[in-house]
Amino acid sequence: MSEKIIMTCSQCLSRNYTTHKNKVTHTKRVELKKYCKKCREHTIHKETK
Repeated sequence: MSEKIIMTCSQCLSRNYTTHKNKVTHTKRVELKKYCKKCREHTIHKETK
C-alpha cells in the first residue's frame, strides 16, 4: 500500500528527492528537512502531488 512521492524544496522549488509513504498510516503530507543541492543548505522539503 505504499506510494511513491516527490519531495520539493520549499525555497527554490526544485524537485530533489523521491521516497515512499504508506497512505493508510500517513494521511497528511510529509515534510522533511533535507539537503538541497541547488540552495547548498538544509531546507524543508514538502511532498508534492
